[in-house]
Amino acid sequence: MPLITISGGGTGGHIYPAIGIANELIALDPTNEIVFIGGSNRLESKIVPQHGFRFISIPVAGLPRKLTWRWLPIIGEVCAGFVYSLRLLKGLKPSVVVGTGGYVSGPVLFSASLLGIPTIVQEQNAYPGLTNRILGRWAKCVYLAFESAVSYFPVRVAKVTGNPIRRSIGGIKRSIATYERFGLNANLKTVLVMGGSQGAHKINKIVIDALVNLSAHNQQLQIIHQTGEKDYQEVTDAYKSSPLRHLIQPYIDSIESVYSVVDLMICRAGGMTISEVTACGIPAIFIPLPTAAANHQRLNAQAVADRGAGVVLNEELTTGADVAECIIQIITDSAKLQRMATAARQMGNPKAGEEIATAINSLLIPNKV
Repeated sequence: MPLITISGGGTGGHIYPAIGIANELIALDPTNEIVFIGGSNRLESKIVPQHGFRFISIPVAGLPRKLTWRWLPIIGEVCAGFVYSLRLLKGLKPSVVVGTGGYVSGPVLFSASLLGIPTIVQEQNAYPGLTNRILGRWAKCVYLAFESAVSYFPVRVAKVTGNPIRRSIGGIKRSIATYERFGLNANLKTVLVMGGSQGAHKINKIVIDALVNLSAHNQQLQIIHQTGEKDYQEVTDAYKSSPLRHLIQPYIDSIESVYSVVDLMICRAGGMTISEVTACGIPAIFIPLPTAAANHQRLNAQAVADRGAGVVLNEELTTGADVAECIIQIITDSAKLQRMATAARQMGNPKAGEEIATAINSLLIPNKV
């Protein structure tokens, strides 16, 4: 049977789309063989094996964005990564190589192109990463999450599908039982605060400051707040003096169930976060990470706001009072909330992973006959 090699890493934003595509490929055909190539001692070296996939590591390094003396030792690592990739692919003989971004996918996809192996690129953000922008020129197809990213790639290969997310996201219907499970009131609007799996300290502080203004609306809304481990106690203590019904967790395991009862979200604007909230039809108040490369989170958030599905706030200029006012304006206007939810749902594509995997699988069919 043909083998598919997938490469992407450095951050969860590159790793989880890769795993999503792999899972969909297995769902389409359990005989598909998949091998991941990633950086040694990088996040992907831990996460990918946990999901049951074979993982091979190579040396990897990212070049500084500015010309400095630090290029000298790094160039050697980059060359080593390329040589390792070339040897690996010659031995593995994959039918197709898929890259989801990050430094590690550079040498892997470049090696595949030199060997004449078809390559596929999946880009998660409105402003594509440097690796994907370069290697997308030689790819057989580039799958994009945002329409605004199309201009960075040849028209013949660019296709907007959305990001691959877990099938369970958006698949749970709203129910009284779910509210009761989390100790929430089904008659109140539910706001989810989630700065990412590790939490976001700045967002946590802003929401704590917003509690004073939000408390007067305790008959209209309730809050679920994922804090991250570091801020859990501080945030928990802050809510003790508020009459708002709330659920505070350092990390939410059953996020699919939580999404099913959420009416409004306060979050960062990574590509995967946006794909999940739009797939679930959840309006969002985005507070993009200001240090994100090339300010891509702001561009992601603005793409959603332009469609009427979200609001974008500047972390450095936003106060608790600003966030409280924004929440209240949306929550207390049922028509506006519904319009935003509809716009979000129209943007989302919960079957993006299935679409991408089906297209990849079609490239393998001649090898399966």
